Amino acid sequence: MKKKLDLGFYFITDRTLSKNGVLEDVKAALNAGVRVVQYREKTLATAAMVDEARKIAELCRGKAIFIVNDRIDVALASGADGVHIGPDDIDIEDARKLLGGGRIIGVTANSVEEAKRCEELGADYVSISPIFLTQTKKDAGQPLGLNAIREARRVLRIPFTVIGGINLANLNDVLDAGAKSVSMISAVLKANDVEAEIRKIREAMHGHSARKGKE
Repeated sequence: MKKKLDLGFYFITDRTLSKNGVLEDVKAALNAGVRVVQYREKTLATAAMVDEARKIAELCRGKAIFIVNDRIDVALASGADGVHIGPDDIDIEDARKLLGGGRIIGVTANSVEEAKRCEELGADYVSISPIFLTQTKKDAGQPLGLNAIREARRVLRIPFTVIGGINLANLNDVLDAGAKSVSMISAVLKANDVEAEIRKIREAMHGHSARKGKE
């Protein structure tokens, strides 16, 4: 049985940006109240990835949904709740065959049209990227802008998060456009205090939601 998706602030690990190590970053994110942790790892060998993923899965148990980026084998071996795949990775249908019906499949979409196709093919959520110019992913493509968020709210039925160049300075614009979930990698992992930075972001999101509720 799949866990309910409450994406909120969508936390993604990145060893290359981490100041304190991946496990410490995950602990900080969980302490700050995140409900989804994505393990994105490009440097470790498979055995080391599985070992670290199992540790993250244990940290997340009862606190957050644990998603492994790209690697279905690591997700299965570590007992993760699901995987996140990119446009050039395995097809959603094939991923579902390997994972079964009980795990979550998220997909990165580089346009709203692509996000809609992913929904139709059975994705449980999509990450729309990049909203603004980003340096974190060199192959992210041209920024989609705030109109992509407005369009996604109009046409998608599944949850979506947005990523790419988002920070506290432009967060309100992103939320005003209709985003309910956001992800920031550089803005969080480059901060001196990861937990405090995520708390600030989540407080800003909750404050925005409360104001909208009163309107």
